[in-house]
Amino acid sequence: MSKLLLIDDEEDVRYSIQRIFDSPEIELATAASGEEGLKVISKFKPDLVLMDVRMGGMTGLETLRKIRVNEPKLLVILMTAYGTTQMAIEAMKLGAYDYLLKPFDIPKLKEIVGNALKAARDMKQVVSYQPLLESEDYELGIVGRSEPMQQVFKLIGQVAASDATALITGESGTGKELVARAIYHHSNRSEQSFLAVNCAAIPEQLLESELFGHERGSFTGATTQRIGKFEQCNKGTIFLDEIGDMTPPTQTKILRVLQSGTFERVGGNTPIQVDVRVIAATNKPLEAAVAARQFREDLFYRLNVVRIHIPPLRDRRDDIPLLVNYFLKKLAREHQRAPKSLAASVVKTLEKYHWPGNVRELENAIRRAHVMAKSDAILLADLPPEISGVTSSASMPTLSNIAGDAATTDAAALARQLFQWAKRDPKLKVIPAVERELVIQALKETNNNQVHAANLLGITRATLRKRIDKFGIQRELNVK
Repeated sequence: MSKLLLIDDEEDVRYSIQRIFDSPEIELATAASGEEGLKVISKFKPDLVLMDVRMGGMTGLETLRKIRVNEPKLLVILMTAYGTTQMAIEAMKLGAYDYLLKPFDIPKLKEIVGNALKAARDMKQVVSYQPLLESEDYELGIVGRSEPMQQVFKLIGQVAASDATALITGESGTGKELVARAIYHHSNRSEQSFLAVNCAAIPEQLLESELFGHERGSFTGATTQRIGKFEQCNKGTIFLDEIGDMTPPTQTKILRVLQSGTFERVGGNTPIQVDVRVIAATNKPLEAAVAARQFREDLFYRLNVVRIHIPPLRDRRDDIPLLVNYFLKKLAREHQRAPKSLAASVVKTLEKYHWPGNVRELENAIRRAHVMAKSDAILLADLPPEISGVTSSASMPTLSNIAGDAATTDAAALARQLFQWAKRDPKLKVIPAVERELVIQALKETNNNQVHAANLLGITRATLRKRIDKFGIQRELNVK
């Protein structure tokens, strides 16, 4: 559960925000002044502070200064109804995570708070790289006894002791962000901020603004000044994931930051100086991108000071039993019960599978099996059919399960039947209809537990929530 502290001298505001964040996933405490807030911080230990700027007694900016001295990793979002550009700049210079103007849009507030809480969790969860997995005192671990992983562990230790730029390479799902966070947690910047940016997930036209910020009026929709991740992360560490997807103009700015520590906001002319350690990652062969003139050669050499390559899971099969054991114990802690066991045939099957999705796919497979298992032992039929090879009616969805028509256990026959429906009724959108029904059935099967339903469907909880909103499923379930 995440802890949120609200500091505001207006009772109505405190009441409204308490209503907005009334959730079993968030524990919220309040304070009516900066002085009271500092006392609550020492006892409550929040993950995030949401604070007004103008308050009686100590102002929000004064309170922020004291927070940065005593709790440099604590994230703070400032808000005010009397915002000025100078105030926003001063707040971000002091290390605020973000700055909001009242009255604020509730969905936007929830989005910013959600992102900040995730960033806080990333900074607090220490990533260990214990080769023998002798300790279970950590939630996140890079697990492995194989020789390729021993080399990864050695490089993490060496690069963490310096401020050198690191480039992490490897296929999707191998754990590149875990390695980046391990470097951060064991570095001399571990008491400062850590922010992760997925360069491939942010639209091309918005990435430069996300990283470097923008001035008001610099482009359509830029109604206020925005402070970018590099300014937010001053003195800390920034992780640029999938940097191979970055556009040439943004590459140029990243190069300048690495060379001189300066940049300008989008639409601005004033150089801004920062001290940020950069860790980058990619699943693309950057040498080939350089040769094809898709990636700047000078930026590649700036990033490639220390390279850590994470091997795919198929090249470290000896680590599979260890990883499975780790995931089972992790699930046991989450569900507060004894770990489930594995049938011998399951272990052999897992070791033989080629794992195109690497460690991420393995964890999802174990999570699904954990949900599907009808006893304390996980059987072969509990694994996803593409891994187990089992295509019986117990493991394959049937037409009757999806749409209430004639049953079949053959995937190709099922697809042909659905295609015939589409031909008979051009208005029928088959894929959305089937997708919607699958989500409904998964939620019913798990008593509306979104985590378990997402595991059953092989998707993330965030993706499941998007599908629920898209299809209006929650309203239907509530009615029923």
